[in-house]
Amino acid sequence: MNFLSPVALLVICSVMATPLLADEQAPELTGCAAKRQGIINQIELAKSRGNPDQQAGLETALNEVTTHCTDASLRKERENKVLEAKHEVSRRQADLEKAMKKGDAERINKRKDKLATSRKELQEAVDELDK
Repeated sequence: MNFLSPVALLVICSVMATPLLADEQAPELTGCAAKRQGIINQIELAKSRGNPDQQAGLETALNEVTTHCTDASLRKERENKVLEAKHEVSRRQADLEKAMKKGDAERINKRKDKLATSRKELQEAVDELDK
């Protein structure tokens, strides 16, 4: 029985470590390569669901990305999206401040909700920069 415990422990540890080793071998894709892989994954999903119209649209998108996407252009596009999101947050903040000066509680709450949504979109745009 003493012999089985270390062997069982070794087997369990090696089984649990296998996914960790697999993750180290497959580097995470970024830029256009990640975008292409995402579209390929969506195509496979559309195939498995039997959705030929969606599959055709995704194949067109894949062709466009393969033909026109460069990491530099993608980065610039994402940076522009961040700038637009920052502008939107600033605009929403000004709207909230204006509503607070007027003292209308209903408008204040609406403006707070819109500001929170804009901040969330900004964070998503910032997160997207490094992908």
